[in-house]
Amino acid sequence: MDLIDKVIALSKRRGFVFQGSEIYGGLANTYDYGPLGVELLRNIKDLWWKTFVHSKENIYGLDSNVLMNSKVWEASGHVASFAEVLIDCKECRLRTRADHLIEDFFAQKNKEKKVEGFSPEKMEKIMNENKIPCPSCKKFNWTKPRFFNNLFETQIGIVTGEKSTVYLRGEIAQGMFVNFKNVLDSISPKLPFGLAQSGPAFRNEITLGKFIFRTLQFNLSEFEYFFDPEKEDWEKIFENWRKEMWIWATKILGLNEDNLRWRKHTDEERSHYSFRTEDVEYKFPFGFKELYGLAYRTDFDLKNHMEKSGVDLRYTDPENGNKFIPHVIEPTFGMDRSLMAVLIDSYVEENKNGKERVVLKLKPKLAPYKIAIFPLLANKENLVKKAREVFNGLSNEFNCIWDNRGNIGKRYFSQDEIGTPWCVTVDFDSLEDNSVTVRDRDTTQQERVSVDKLSDYFQNKLS
Repeated sequence: MDLIDKVIALSKRRGFVFQGSEIYGGLANTYDYGPLGVELLRNIKDLWWKTFVHSKENIYGLDSNVLMNSKVWEASGHVASFAEVLIDCKECRLRTRADHLIEDFFAQKNKEKKVEGFSPEKMEKIMNENKIPCPSCKKFNWTKPRFFNNLFETQIGIVTGEKSTVYLRGEIAQGMFVNFKNVLDSISPKLPFGLAQSGPAFRNEITLGKFIFRTLQFNLSEFEYFFDPEKEDWEKIFENWRKEMWIWATKILGLNEDNLRWRKHTDEERSHYSFRTEDVEYKFPFGFKELYGLAYRTDFDLKNHMEKSGVDLRYTDPENGNKFIPHVIEPTFGMDRSLMAVLIDSYVEENKNGKERVVLKLKPKLAPYKIAIFPLLANKENLVKKAREVFNGLSNEFNCIWDNRGNIGKRYFSQDEIGTPWCVTVDFDSLEDNSVTVRDRDTTQQERVSVDKLSDYFQNKLS
């Protein structure tokens, strides 16, 4: 079984990720987070917010609506330019993105070829030259490639014929641009400053299954960093955020640097709003793919919204009274892809003390549960009572899980598999000396700790 299949199986079996609408046969490219997955995702999001918002003096949070006036997407260029190239197999009617088909074909030959942003004609030429077959029926009989728009359309209104077309947001950035003036008027921030938000976006993707890598609904966290291009060098700002994004991926999430790289976008694939874009790519089991993006959007968005709305979106320099449109650098972080990368990176199969085990070696701050607590024997009332006292005391400070199923060895391995960093066992000695056994997930080493010192013990471990 391949690594990706093992991670998918673990995710389903232990409650991290479920197929969306599974009892009705599922819905392609939709997934639901289970009890452990929602905790892991929340921990990633909370750490991101703490790192890039609460820890920064000049970055402020927003939470804009999923639905916006359709004129927003016209002004941003998404209605006209937010498109990919679609292709259909005439034999089995498989529909897919042409760029993904081509890139996956070369990846299977251990070759890397980036074609995102190529014209339909250029992609068709590559497909014909290489006789790229349908991955489903293996035949070579394709329609001509053509564009399709990624924006999800929906309608608002209750009377047929009087409904208005709107779009589910294809990115979360526009909510920060259209609220730029509101922020200036309400809290009067001085440049440079950032506006951040975290939430779902939607894209009408035509994709082949790669778990939660590319889905119809996905979670993003990003911020728009506004600055005066006359006073500050955009390349220095770009490089600064580039470093911080790398620290986030390697130090805070704990991803292996060997599985990460930076890649600069070609002119063909770079988005219509960007002057320069670079991606942090992660080595997924299906190859290096985008994890995060860093884009220099210049004044594209504010300028277009100012022109189309007629509202003055210029910033007034408090020192000289000059009015101008700030430029923007945008770090974007895929939260679902972060979770997927963390699961893949932390998944380990190993022999420990003569026994095979699966362990998720998550950074403790990311782990869904920090501590598992259980009595040595589930049928001894005095042990259960003491263990419950320990559980109730620690649960006020940490996300803990109670486990009294099976024998102690199975409980340890069960917690290893979901990434719980520490297990606390209440045994008969605990009734005498008020101490417990704390077992470390990664080393499996055990030590005795007094119950009244457990809180400080775990606080220090997590600091």
